[in-house]
Amino acid sequence: EVTVVESGGDLVRAGGSLRLSCVVSGFTFGNVDYTIGWWRQTPGKAREVVSCINPIDRETHVISSLWGRFTISDDKVKNAVYLQMNTLRPEDTATYYCVADRLWIAACGKSALSPVTWGQGTQVTVYS
Repeated sequence: EVTVVESGGDLVRAGGSLRLSCVVSGFTFGNVDYTIGWWRQTPGKAREVVSCINPIDRETHVISSLWGRFTISDDKVKNAVYLQMNTLRPEDTATYYCVADRLWIAACGKSALSPVTWGQGTQVTVYS
């Protein structure tokens, strides 16, 4: 069974930075073709994809509205994926979820498919 556990959410002033971590269990990066993604949700809104990465082919995706501020990376030794968030804004306030799916289009929000595996979420609150 594949599981993902997020951490790193916090209360931060606008302009600050945070790095979210997602530890993946159930398979080893590089051995199984999975895409790991980050999604976020604010109350009253639908969940939206933020970024995703495939640890095997190294392909990454960040939604265009976050280019230049958010980056995604992975660590094959730790079986972890990270979301580096810089120059945070109050509108980045959300619960951030790590997801995993064998399909790139599902993990990266490129289709109507919802990712199969979700973490419990980690709260990011940005105040001005």
